[in-house]
Amino acid sequence: MRLADTLRDQLEQDIVTGALRPGARLDEQSLAARFGVSRTPIREALMQLATAGLIILQPRRGAFVASLSLKEIIERFEVMATLEGACGALAARRIGDEERRQLLEAHEACAREASGGDADAYYYANERFHHLIYAASHNGFLVEQARQLHDRLKPYRRLQLRARSRVASSLAEHQGVVEAILAGDGDRAERLLKGHVLIQGERLADFIANFDTAAVA
Repeated sequence: MRLADTLRDQLEQDIVTGALRPGARLDEQSLAARFGVSRTPIREALMQLATAGLIILQPRRGAFVASLSLKEIIERFEVMATLEGACGALAARRIGDEERRQLLEAHEACAREASGGDADAYYYANERFHHLIYAASHNGFLVEQARQLHDRLKPYRRLQLRARSRVASSLAEHQGVVEAILAGDGDRAERLLKGHVLIQGERLADFIANFDTAAVA
């Protein structure tokens, strides 16, 4: 993973868990000193965070943590669930032979990372799994919309995997999705993917609640 991506992941976590509060200013020089790096990868990481909507870049003022309520995040998960469900339904009808092979390989990669116990490593294998389903829908506009919202929800999707037993549950949900798509059962694929994404929003809310309780304790 590139240094800028590693820095982005750390800053994402700080923002999502509240270590960096809404409105907080992110100073490039201070961040570079904190992480012991030059300002270039910090600048790249901040640009990625801005694209994801987690920070706001203001000319001549700098970068500030955006204000996004849990309600707004859950609403985005609801829309994401609809988009992913549509991708799954179309993929079940349109997936090609090579795409079938790639989907199975991606599922196996998720299983390997799940057994390793690294939630972040599982997330990146999981990301490829979902992107393959988008592509298998063979609907360019739907793929574009799904990927854009997926990118905006990335920090939250990554964080919810740290909730207890969530990686194992996610992998089991993937198994059902794979079986439905390969069987050409679009209705089931759509239903399972919707549930898979909606539960992510619920697990995120639970994780943040537990995190806040632990912080107070």
